[in-house]
Amino acid sequence: MSIASMTGFAREAGVTGSYQWAWELKTVNGRGLEVRVRTPSGLDAVGEEARGLILKALTRGQGQLNLSLSRASSAPRLRVNQDVLQSLLSALGGLTLPDNVKPASLDGLLSVRGVVEMDDDAADPVQDEALVAALKSGIGALIEGLKAARRTEGEALSGVLGGQLDLIARLVDEAEAAPARRPEAIRARLEAQIAELLEGKSALDPARLHQEAVLIAARADIREELDRLRAHVNAARGLLQEGGAVGRRLDFLAQEFGREANTLCAKANDVSLSRIGLELKAVIEQFREQVQNVE
Repeated sequence: MSIASMTGFAREAGVTGSYQWAWELKTVNGRGLEVRVRTPSGLDAVGEEARGLILKALTRGQGQLNLSLSRASSAPRLRVNQDVLQSLLSALGGLTLPDNVKPASLDGLLSVRGVVEMDDDAADPVQDEALVAALKSGIGALIEGLKAARRTEGEALSGVLGGQLDLIARLVDEAEAAPARRPEAIRARLEAQIAELLEGKSALDPARLHQEAVLIAARADIREELDRLRAHVNAARGLLQEGGAVGRRLDFLAQEFGREANTLCAKANDVSLSRIGLELKAVIEQFREQVQNVE
């Protein structure tokens, strides 16, 4: 199983009857899981049902679900109101017209208000069962599309994180092999510092100085930091291989990486170790930023 990114986009559209509809779902980074929904009036229930399905399918991320709905334009249909027409004809039939008045023509009768009506078949979309069924079916495909997009993004992200872990491991090896960590190098620096202290000050106790030198050497030892950094690298690689929703655990490891790198820099007693420590901190910060995208 691979890791998934929290960043993704999916769109699912279709035509049902006279309606054109389109679902759009996008997600970005988030500490938890939240989905906002925007639907046309009357379709709130469909939107809430879709929101529930999304919350079940994902574990982290800020999401926005939008539904757009439009209706294909069509020529209005005319309908003759037979009841009104028959009533009008009956009323005219009972009239005695003067010789100079012509009987009503058909076009004249049809122009009377109420005889011809516009048949507007526009209905509430929520009452269209076929449309509601299509929208519900579309949300399933939409979720699968989003998950596929997040997995694709996660595969690329996994490669980036793996490269950063390799770089961290290489820098740890460089710190391990740094000449400044060799006992003879540490002893030479301490002897030089002690000689400088003793110069012209014979009252200093050599035994006491020896004890202080041992303490300084112990405080300068970065063995534990290097061991923990290697352990964190192995743990992070294991999480990437495990896949799934491992973002929070990777974020915790990134914080631990940072602590060890800070301690290494504080203990560094040589320019070369300080340089390695600063490079470690820079790579770890890049790693931490990328981890924020992992579900």
